[in-house]
Amino acid sequence: MGDIKKVVLAYSGGLDTSIIIPWLKENYDNCEVIAVSGDVGQGTELDGLEEKALKTGASKLYVEDLNKEFIEDYVFPTIKADAVYESKYLLGTSFARPVIAKRIVEIALKEGADAICHGCTGKGNDQVRFELAIKAFAPDMKIIAPWREWSIKSRDEEIDYAEAHNIPLKITRETNYSKDKNIWHISHEGLDLENPANEPMYNKEGFLELGVSPEQAPDKATYVTISFEKGVPVAIDGEKLGSVEIVKKLNQLGGENGIGIVDLVENRLVGMKSRGVYETPGGTILYHAHNKLEEITLDRDTYHYKQQVGLRFAELVYFGQWYTPLRKALSAFVDSTQETVTGDVKLKLYKGNIIDAGVTSPYSLYDEDIATFDEDEVYNQKDSAGFINLFGLPIKVQAKKGLVKE
Repeated sequence: MGDIKKVVLAYSGGLDTSIIIPWLKENYDNCEVIAVSGDVGQGTELDGLEEKALKTGASKLYVEDLNKEFIEDYVFPTIKADAVYESKYLLGTSFARPVIAKRIVEIALKEGADAICHGCTGKGNDQVRFELAIKAFAPDMKIIAPWREWSIKSRDEEIDYAEAHNIPLKITRETNYSKDKNIWHISHEGLDLENPANEPMYNKEGFLELGVSPEQAPDKATYVTISFEKGVPVAIDGEKLGSVEIVKKLNQLGGENGIGIVDLVENRLVGMKSRGVYETPGGTILYHAHNKLEEITLDRDTYHYKQQVGLRFAELVYFGQWYTPLRKALSAFVDSTQETVTGDVKLKLYKGNIIDAGVTSPYSLYDEDIATFDEDEVYNQKDSAGFINLFGLPIKVQAKKGLVKE
């Protein structure tokens, strides 16, 4: 380990990375540790981070504002793809890792670091996401993953280590959920959530952080109109806003109305099933609105094929394969489908529900004259008989051969 003189650490100030700084110095010949925190909307979690990092042995701390880059270059492309992992997970942790890791690599190269260190466990997905991004930009950089080296076996033992080294923590053994928070979402794992039979304590004070449970939401609905240009949200209720401001505003509205709470047992990349509770209020609204707009602006074949692309896109994001040729190619396809995804979507938010309240677009493919149940002059219903005869010809031939089975 003597060849490691300088390490750049992906630093959040949470339980894992708080104890990693002294651990690195103890186990890597008192190496210099430079902490890097990517600000993707953790809010107050960043308060006091520099003082804590320096007190526990770091030589310096970088706090990098990545909010705008995160939303515009990672979140919005994923929304445009309608990419959702296993029908529920809006990928809040997944697409935050590539943007953070990319900046960490940039700093590590600038600082002349010998290694990059992260606090991801050997059971999770994040180790893959971080390390694939590091390999994409610094393929020869050494990676240190303490959870794959040290003798610590649990979060309780991490707390023991912190107490023995006088490292202050914001958690206790009783509130020791594993959480990840950014501008897009917050995840909750561990403790009582490890048993899927247990109902999450949504109404317990301090559990939900981005909003309230549906039961606690107002009895009066909230209406909101979201405007899109080429698949990208640009305004709320007619007011033009920046990307970060749009997400924050919708987080507020969604959180107040109990929107976007998901309880999911997901299939991790490493092969196990894991249970988590996710809060994604603004993101849930944006996904819903974007898909609603696509209902009237995309033709049938593109819409259906794009649903298949969304599934694969979600897997790539979840598996940490953002910086791959396939993800880039799929984004190119998705962008080509968004040329006409422009318009306004009106939604009603009520006690955890998103209710459609109207959609308009200058590129709408919906033609009321054709779709009407009233008398019309543009559609000859007799034409359908020939269409059905041709469309049903294969099954007719099979039936005549006695090949149709129940």
